[in-house]
Amino acid sequence: MSRSAPRLILTLLVAGGLAACGETARLQVADGTGPSPRLPEPNKTLIPTVNIAPAVGWPAGAKPLAAPGTQVVAFANGLDHPRWLYVLPNGDVLVAESNAPAKASSSGGLREWIASKIMQRAGAGVPSANRITLLRDEDNDGVADTRSVLLENLNSPFGMALVGHTLYVADTDRLISFPYESGQTRISAAPTLVTELPGGPLNHHWTKNVIASPDGRKLYVTVGSNSNVGENGLDQEQGRAAIWEVDRASGQKRLFATGLRNPNGMDWEPHTGKLWTAVNERDEIGSDLVPDYVTSVQDGGFYGWPWSYYGQHVDQRVTPQNPAQVAKALVPDYAVGPHTASLGLAFSNGKSLAAPFDQGLFVGQHGSWNRKPHSGYKVVFIPFRDGRPAGQPLDLLTGFLDAEGQAMGRPVGVVQDKHGGVLVADDVGNTIWRVTSAP
Repeated sequence: MSRSAPRLILTLLVAGGLAACGETARLQVADGTGPSPRLPEPNKTLIPTVNIAPAVGWPAGAKPLAAPGTQVVAFANGLDHPRWLYVLPNGDVLVAESNAPAKASSSGGLREWIASKIMQRAGAGVPSANRITLLRDEDNDGVADTRSVLLENLNSPFGMALVGHTLYVADTDRLISFPYESGQTRISAAPTLVTELPGGPLNHHWTKNVIASPDGRKLYVTVGSNSNVGENGLDQEQGRAAIWEVDRASGQKRLFATGLRNPNGMDWEPHTGKLWTAVNERDEIGSDLVPDYVTSVQDGGFYGWPWSYYGQHVDQRVTPQNPAQVAKALVPDYAVGPHTASLGLAFSNGKSLAAPFDQGLFVGQHGSWNRKPHSGYKVVFIPFRDGRPAGQPLDLLTGFLDAEGQAMGRPVGVVQDKHGGVLVADDVGNTIWRVTSAP
């Protein structure tokens, strides 16, 4: 579960069944979407909205709904909480089967027990498989024929990137590398440490993603915040809520962009060459706030967290306040709806799907817990023109919630394969879905 839960736990402890009486959205998801989203006044209630979609998995034979003109099949199933995807040059698909790291210690208290139950209800309570699995479609029929464990005994792995003959993996607390040869199905070499990453016993947003610069000289690594809005103390946020730039040769790193509450997906926009990222924004000020967003990332840019959101909208919950930093806060490029938990991000290469999905950005939305009614739980496509968003999102893959509001699946990572398909990791359905143009 990628969202902060302290108030959620308190709600269940104090309010019990009254949690269902939290506020309800007054705006549509579409109102919090686009380059100029509506941002109403915060609605901070005594009992925060708690609206979890219980994870139930897919019934036999069921699958998501693909947009008109496209079709979807299971590329691979029976996986263990698949979170992130990477396609190698030879077409092999890497899947990070991963979940939150085990806690170093346990208080055994009621609060911790309730927190674990919340995670289980949302489908995130299983132990981490800590491995990267390789999937190969040998006959090019759109379904993986073989699978093998490429790497194991990792520490909550997430992002992957290949540069030359070196495969980089972002564990939850470090960036490591391994030697790799094309066609290899198993790596037995010990990892080489590239650089440490913020982790530790708290490690609230545990997912760390990595992408290489087009010339392969730099690596960019996402690190989410250690809280919702700094309530664990700003000393716990050192080096977090940021994208780091790592020099591949030396391992030296610097902060590239800050104030990004929980950045995950990254990709290079093909026309401008700019780095874009998907960011999960803050919770517990109402179903209509704050929109998650996708944005180009400026070198040295500050994006507000924790003191402000969507530019210079001050969050009064944060202490101490910091007007000087708020004045520097950049406005994101494009909102993708409140509480959608948008994680996956991949620009279309123009070769996978036909129009209208040929020029723009695929976004995997993991789905809300702090909004009534639910938001997210789908894959959307944002049309682009001349390197900028140009229009409202289009639904590519929907139907992840059943009629009772239960999660049959939750989309996370999104990537294009080498044979004209879009792959989507579903960590509740334990499936990789493949979307292609319909015949």
